[in-house]
Amino acid sequence: MLLLATNLDKEIRDHGAKDYPHECCGALLGIDGEAGREVHSLFPLINRRDDSPRNRFSITPEDFRDAERAASERGLELLGWYHSHPDHPARPSEFDQEHAWPWYSYVIVSVNAGNAKDLTSWRLEDDRSKFQPEEVLPVRTSRQGAQSQ
Repeated sequence: MLLLATNLDKEIRDHGAKDYPHECCGALLGIDGEAGREVHSLFPLINRRDDSPRNRFSITPEDFRDAERAASERGLELLGWYHSHPDHPARPSEFDQEHAWPWYSYVIVSVNAGNAKDLTSWRLEDDRSKFQPEEVLPVRTSRQGAQSQ
């Protein structure tokens, strides 16, 4: 289960709408606890994809390190990633599956004609065979407060 503060849900949706018609992307920072994964902060990133940013996103190794560093500085873990699907459903594509890693949460927000719609989360099976849906439970606010970069 992914516990996502409503203000962070809004930030992901706003990021997707702002970057439309391109995919947005960013990192989910929080704590992997017994009750579920608690997202306390976001680390927005720039979509590094030059050839097809409308239906793909890419991050660099430096982006990955920056996200891990931001999590560590806040006493958090890098729990996963978020991105948008412009004019497509909020479910993983084959491309998403080919480039995802097990363990991480993958939040996807569908953005239709510039308006954010459905928001879902997924986790890749350890054998990389398929994504499993991860329940997103909205919470009023994160315990540490929303501190987006």
